[in-house]
Amino acid sequence: MGFEDGGGRGGAMRALMRRKQVDSDRVRAAGGHQLAKELSVTQLIAIGVGSTIGAGVYVLVGTVAREHAGPALTLSFLIAGVAAALSAFCYAELASRCPSAGSAYHYSYICVGEGVAWLIGWALILEYTIGGSAVARGISPNLALFFGGPDSLPWFLARHELPWFDVVVDPCAAFLVFVVTALLCKGIKESSFVQGVVTVLNCFVMLFVIIAGSYIGFQTGWVGYKVAGGFFPYGANGMLAGSATVFFAYIGFDSVASTAEEVKNPQRDLPLGIGTALSVCCSLYMLVSVVIVGLVPYFAMDPDTPISSAFAKHGMHWAMYLVTTGAVLALCSTLMGSILPQPRILMAMARDGLLPSFFSDVNQRTQVPVKSTIVTGICAACLAFFMDVSQLAGMVSVGTLLAFTIVAVSILILRYAPPDEVPLPSSLEASFRLSQEYDEEKVRGPPVDENHEQGSSVVESINETLIEKKQDTILEESKRRKAAVCSIASVCVGVVVLTTSASFTFLPFLLRCIVCVFGGLLLLAGLGVLCYIDQDDGRHSFGHSGGFICPFVPLLPVMCILVNTYLLVNLGGGTWMRVGVWLVMGVFVYIFYGRTHSSLTDVVYVPVAQAEEIYGSSSSGFVA
Repeated sequence: MGFEDGGGRGGAMRALMRRKQVDSDRVRAAGGHQLAKELSVTQLIAIGVGSTIGAGVYVLVGTVAREHAGPALTLSFLIAGVAAALSAFCYAELASRCPSAGSAYHYSYICVGEGVAWLIGWALILEYTIGGSAVARGISPNLALFFGGPDSLPWFLARHELPWFDVVVDPCAAFLVFVVTALLCKGIKESSFVQGVVTVLNCFVMLFVIIAGSYIGFQTGWVGYKVAGGFFPYGANGMLAGSATVFFAYIGFDSVASTAEEVKNPQRDLPLGIGTALSVCCSLYMLVSVVIVGLVPYFAMDPDTPISSAFAKHGMHWAMYLVTTGAVLALCSTLMGSILPQPRILMAMARDGLLPSFFSDVNQRTQVPVKSTIVTGICAACLAFFMDVSQLAGMVSVGTLLAFTIVAVSILILRYAPPDEVPLPSSLEASFRLSQEYDEEKVRGPPVDENHEQGSSVVESINETLIEKKQDTILEESKRRKAAVCSIASVCVGVVVLTTSASFTFLPFLLRCIVCVFGGLLLLAGLGVLCYIDQDDGRHSFGHSGGFICPFVPLLPVMCILVNTYLLVNLGGGTWMRVGVWLVMGVFVYIFYGRTHSSLTDVVYVPVAQAEEIYGSSSSGFVA
């Protein structure tokens, strides 16, 4: 508990493990211009649904039904939705406890440490940049359908090939990115309103598909459910494989958490916004899949345009334009949801000193990080203009799944071993030493004369008994925390070993079984200990109280870690090689800039209660 330097004197390992405190009202007041608190639960739902429902649903229905699930596609969406809900529960608690910009980067910095937080933030930067570019490149082919065909866009918007560079440029994609960037610079209230309108229109298109498709299905007898293979033509394994594929259709609700600092009532509205957005998406996905799979046998579906072709087979060729409109609206909304979080992550990292302060500037008039937003827009527009980023799309999933995993780990840490020390600036070091000296004087007590020697001996005896009991309590708590930390580490290592050995099919079968058993035993041992020991009492006062509490801890976070790690391991070697290059670049940036410029470089760590006393007696402020 004592006096501990969080800076370079402790070496590189201490720098990687240093943790910041939850932003308090005092911290916010010292931080200069703040983001505007404009968002309500309705706007959060619009951001969550708009960022999640992309054009993928208009394609995934056909691809997954044909290749994996068949008529059981609806159950695949349901299972994937439940798996996404595991992460949503974890996000909901951390977002309400720590309502600041930065999302998973912010939570991991508080609960895990600076090194992990940097890697998460660096991975999310890649995710949102490539994600926004990929979405923008997908809009122009859909828009071209309204002009007569794939290559019918006006010349200034159409794609052109640069023969000397073997590059196909997309002016339409870059233009749309700049439009969205300008809208986001205008203000969070204006951009969330536009995204809400676009999202509502897209939902109306999906409702048309559900209602009109249901009418046709009842007229024709739902021929898609009368196929020879039954409801599970590919078996349970096919349905689960379909769930793993459609899981990525739920990525996007974490954008809600990135706006936490701009929510009027974060303790109430953030959990509602995250939960409702995910529920709406899951319901729409399931209803659309129920209808489309029933209209056309799964083996006869068009893998590229399953919804349009399903209506065309029943004489409704005009529905193609309505479905295409829905796809364009979904892509525009997803584009806004991809670019919105990144400036806030850049701002959070710059506030902590890990990036230059240029990115932390908040415009005084619009109260948004305009500089970070412009840089994000320029980078995304350049990628969308010059590169076909479809081959890099898998890299988007790495950042999201890493974030989902570390958020679940943060929930376990928060419940069983929350930070019991907070950083103080070096300017308050003198106050801390005075506080220590005062505590020592209180323990020693005033000198006594011989007349009171007998009475003082009784008092000393009582004090010694109380001190011994307190020391025993502290010792027991220390043992419990150590057991909890070891158990969390056992769970994480066991999950990695289990999922890796289960996925590496090129290994000998016997070796895979042995390694799987070993990983499973580590996982079950850690989970068993966490179920047995008590959770930390400090969790009740950690962060902002009165918000959402994640249920079924530790089982739910452990399941979340297992699902997301399995998906991470199965993303493919090519994807991991490309992501690895980006992460290595991030390591060098951290070593040569972030580590030495961190706001925690010259801080001391003190117990939480003692920190409040020091802050109460000092007029100094500190941005954690």
